[in-house]
Amino acid sequence: MEKPIVIKIGGATFGKRDPILEDIVALQKKGKSLVVIHGGGSMVTEWLKKQGIETKFVRGERITDKPALEIVTAVLGGLANKQIVATINHLGGRAVGISGVDGGLIQGRIANPELGYVAGAVKVDTSVLDALLKAGFIPVISPITDFTFDRPADAPLMLNINGDPLAGEIATALGAEKLIFLTDVTGVLDKEGKLLDVITIHQAKELINSGVASGGMIPKLNACLQAAANKTTTCIVDGREPHALITAIESDRAGTVIRAR
Repeated sequence: MEKPIVIKIGGATFGKRDPILEDIVALQKKGKSLVVIHGGGSMVTEWLKKQGIETKFVRGERITDKPALEIVTAVLGGLANKQIVATINHLGGRAVGISGVDGGLIQGRIANPELGYVAGAVKVDTSVLDALLKAGFIPVISPITDFTFDRPADAPLMLNINGDPLAGEIATALGAEKLIFLTDVTGVLDKEGKLLDVITIHQAKELINSGVASGGMIPKLNACLQAAANKTTTCIVDGREPHALITAIESDRAGTVIRAR
């Protein structure tokens, strides 16, 4: 079986995801082995509001307390995940929706107590992904993990996790051919706001350390750094562009490509 391609679909591209999923189905029919990780923060915020639960943030990152974790699990593990899976299947593809909990895929501990029930991955077990890929399915993974390590007796069994580092962990564990982030920006920009077509690991670190890369770009770049260090080609692509995913897979002409050197 060929090395898989790991695709992270950002929550900001959800309203435009059908063309992305059409590309995913077309690539599967060409024989590509694909793994999809999705976000859905905006959908979670919407459902928290419907339930009268205030969304709280620390330095731009969502705090996940117990009431919020219930909504996160229901929305990301349920509604968002199954919408993507159903669309892929209706388009003629073959997909199975899972979370980081299923098959012990992602086993984590609390990464920062200030953020509540939010995980950092400690262990990745790809057994369930290997089985699904071998059977010809696209695993579609929601960013929920098992609370495996250092869990207090009265704590929930699951944790929320940022989908960007999750994608990096999965790509690394699978030895993926490529890791592709589909987002709502053109790619990585320099300090003048110009698109950088290709950068090295060293340049990516400089962009983070200098503050040129900020906000949501930082976890994406860190995930790319992890995967690129393990010889996975990584790129950050504008998911709003038609057939951006196919372009990113079949060439290196989309968005920003991060290389080991």
